[in-house]
Amino acid sequence: MSKNILIVDDQYGIRILLNEILVKEGYATFQAANGVQALSILEKERIDLVLLDMKIPGMDGIEILRRMKLLDRDIDVMIMTAYGELDMIEEAESLGAKRHFSKPFDIDDVRGAIRNLPNK
Repeated sequence: MSKNILIVDDQYGIRILLNEILVKEGYATFQAANGVQALSILEKERIDLVLLDMKIPGMDGIEILRRMKLLDRDIDVMIMTAYGELDMIEEAESLGAKRHFSKPFDIDDVRGAIRNLPNK
């Protein structure tokens, strides 16, 4: 069964790149440019994995992650950040993020991490 993946990033180019690659891998994808859109999608769709940027205007990645875990505490989340902010990464991991990627990330690393997630 294919995973449903939600891509949350305010950068259009990143969303499009990840979308193209993940669709080619056979995943169903959803995209959100901000936290409000992401949470709305999560309320309506069965999402298996979220690729979540940490630096988003408005509601930051930590707040989005907190709210996502309230909606679905078992949802898998991998965070992306262009900043090497160890405190933010540690907080995200304490909230349940499975893995983090620093931007610019290696797309093969992302692909491999998604493939290696256990099926629920």
